[in-house]
Amino acid sequence: MSPQEPAPPAPDPVTGHPRPPFPEQHQDPPGSTEAMSPRPDHGEDSYRGHDVLLDRVAVVTGGDSGIGRAVCLAFAREGADIVLTHLPEEVDEAAETSRLVREAGREALAVECDIRDESRCAALIERTVSAHGRIDILVNNAAFQMAQPDGIEAISTEQFDRVMKTNLYGMFWLSRAALPHIPRGGSVINTTSVQGYQPSPHLLDYAMTKAAIISFTHNLAQALAERGIRVNAVAPGPVWTPLIPATMPGAKDFGGQSPLGRPAQPAEMAPAYVFLASPQAGYITGEIVNATGGTPLP
Repeated sequence: MSPQEPAPPAPDPVTGHPRPPFPEQHQDPPGSTEAMSPRPDHGEDSYRGHDVLLDRVAVVTGGDSGIGRAVCLAFAREGADIVLTHLPEEVDEAAETSRLVREAGREALAVECDIRDESRCAALIERTVSAHGRIDILVNNAAFQMAQPDGIEAISTEQFDRVMKTNLYGMFWLSRAALPHIPRGGSVINTTSVQGYQPSPHLLDYAMTKAAIISFTHNLAQALAERGIRVNAVAPGPVWTPLIPATMPGAKDFGGQSPLGRPAQPAEMAPAYVFLASPQAGYITGEIVNATGGTPLP
């Protein structure tokens, strides 16, 4: 675009992205991006980088799809090399994320890692340090949920254990293992949720973990301030990711309850992570960036 050409208008936040009602759809966990209708937008055609993370090394858990894929893409276009985790059944999704990272001219390392296992968390950090020598940014993004409209009686111990270990244990183990390798100026960014403030009864166990992540973020930020490592979090509202058709009944009206009347696209979450990881956020630690489509939070 020449200096004389006017910039195109920004997309309308209400009508510029897909809105419900969506086609009825259901998938088995963890879900597939390819099978979603409409397809999520990760910023493939829209995100433009400005080298604000040039030559940084970022670890992104759950980087194969959804918010994780959008963060990997944005970080790569900002100049970072990426290590991303995925589950065994997410190999194809992780390969697509890796392709996007390499297309941006950066290194991508996709690691099969179930973060419910402490030894695998430690091995992930060791492999990253072996490949890159350090970790500048740790994004604790991987999570699991399973809606249970029938309430607490329907939540099995197996489900409860999976949610707790994925959302909390993995975050704790990875943060603890990564810290010795994060230099001053580095950061940890956690993914919490609107559910941490305004829990839905059908997501009781998931909401518990997201509230705990808020506390973990506030606490760890204070503990690491003197070490020059910042800790922040992003609290998304409803986001159109494979986890939705895979873990919630139907998807027809998903996101319609937000003031903007729609769910966010993953691409709309990524800029918050870029900002928190960037030097421009150097005085920001212990903060939760709320990205809820207008739902007011504390």
